[in-house]
Amino acid sequence: MLSDTTMTKKKQPAVPKTAEAPAGRVENPFQDAGFYGRMRDYTERDAMFSKELRSIGESGAGKRNTDARYATSLDTLRDITKKGLKLDDMLVRIVQGVESGLWEPWLAAFGFELRGVNYAKTGARNARLALDLSLASKAQGLFANAGVPNWRSLVAEDSLQIQIEKPTEKTPAQAYAIFFLDAEPG
Repeated sequence: MLSDTTMTKKKQPAVPKTAEAPAGRVENPFQDAGFYGRMRDYTERDAMFSKELRSIGESGAGKRNTDARYATSLDTLRDITKKGLKLDDMLVRIVQGVESGLWEPWLAAFGFELRGVNYAKTGARNARLALDLSLASKAQGLFANAGVPNWRSLVAEDSLQIQIEKPTEKTPAQAYAIFFLDAEPG
């Protein structure tokens, strides 16, 4: 009979590792307005923002409608008039290349930053727009007035890219949804 000590000294055969299928995109539960409403009932605003931002970061950009003129999540903003123009009209003027000195202040009124653009008179604009998703975003009030509480998650689904900058001792968390604005093909 073998003693207990000899049995523990024997090596167990290695278990072959199976190749795992690559994980798909993580679902963001905050896209559901009902879930968002339930969370809002029992979670403080800052904690809820952090949870939603984490979910957005985990799921990433949806890349559904990367052109800001056609993104369904931006319909609310495109219908609002600021600085004498609707956002929809502003985007058309950017594509046309007219009134370039006014583009940045126009977009800032909606929470957008112009991160890059071709200012040449001819050719595609190739504009790169970043919509601020932070708590202090100018878009927050516009979406809230329209009754869209989970706008960050909806915008993330349409955007081409999500950029999240973690908070530090001196700066709060920053997050941006990146969209492009290009001239019509052809």
